[in-house]
Amino acid sequence: MIIKKFSAAGFRNIEKCSIEFSEGLNLLHGMNAQGKTNALEGIYVFARGRSFRAREDKELVRFGSDGFNLKIEYSDKNGEQSLEYSLYGRERLRKKNGYRLKGVSEMLGSFRAVLFYPDNLEIVKGGPDERRDFLNIAISQCYPEYVKYYSSYKKALENRNCLLKAAQKGLFADENEIYSWSYVMAEYASFIYIMRDEYVERIKPHSSRIMSEISSGKEKMDIEYSSDIPAGIKDRTKVKEEYVRVFTSSIDREKSAGVSLYGPHRDDLLIKINGNNSRIYASQGQQRSLVLALKLSEGEVIKDICGEYPIYLFDDVLSELDAGRREYVLKGLEGKQIIITSCESEEYENLGARIIEVTEGDYVSAYRQ
Repeated sequence: MIIKKFSAAGFRNIEKCSIEFSEGLNLLHGMNAQGKTNALEGIYVFARGRSFRAREDKELVRFGSDGFNLKIEYSDKNGEQSLEYSLYGRERLRKKNGYRLKGVSEMLGSFRAVLFYPDNLEIVKGGPDERRDFLNIAISQCYPEYVKYYSSYKKALENRNCLLKAAQKGLFADENEIYSWSYVMAEYASFIYIMRDEYVERIKPHSSRIMSEISSGKEKMDIEYSSDIPAGIKDRTKVKEEYVRVFTSSIDREKSAGVSLYGPHRDDLLIKINGNNSRIYASQGQQRSLVLALKLSEGEVIKDICGEYPIYLFDDVLSELDAGRREYVLKGLEGKQIIITSCESEEYENLGARIIEVTEGDYVSAYRQ
């Protein structure tokens, strides 16, 4: 998969731009707060379905603009493609190859990208939410239907929690309705569990190998999916039965808590380094290497499942790596398309990079080293 052009209007600090990219290494170069990350953000919207920095799309609108428009032109194993997303007022419009899409779920899975940016360190050192987000985003790029299962689960969870909250306050809460939502949650939770469990099994060998290579064999990485379901159950029907048991046997306790205490929304991804919990024992340098291994592995899993590599987006993170790790990344991604942001260009000399100078939302291709 290769992105050829990114166009934007009224987006962040971009009044209007059209950026052409080359195969291989592309560098968005400029001082801070000029718009380097804004370009990556706009591109990644098409992979994730929304911004990785803003809670609401209205935050993406350029000051003084009525809305924004984003478009990418790219090629994949099926040929030349395009995706477009615009927001003006409350009206959203998504298109693929000129044809209108019904919603974000129809856009997901068309364009795939792996993003590595500074906040990704929270995957290791942060709470379970960060690791669940990593799984949710990564899986949705390979299996777009995952988003529907997770969205349906969250809606059922919200309804069940409303009843449990009412019971906690001493208000009437129909117990039969709580049971009913428990069965609905179990149905969707079974799909979520199976897809997460399979994804972790796929990414595990890649991450272990990459971490070993990064550390010259000195550090061992392992990951484990932690959930309410006993390990080893692979049949979805049996998983659903387990969730029904978990959800229906804990109702009295959950009424006291006023919230659902079990389910995929409470799961975690245990990341170990040399057999120890990395959240507790990993140094900052090890944390960075672990996240790097996960992100590079994410690309490998996309290739395994979808048949081609994604686009790699690195937002001002390679400069934080030591020379050895940076060299490993760049050599390991040879033959793949990479878009990097950096305030420095010297470290990318003699690598054949396409340099794009960024100044106050303007993007100018300067030269190719």
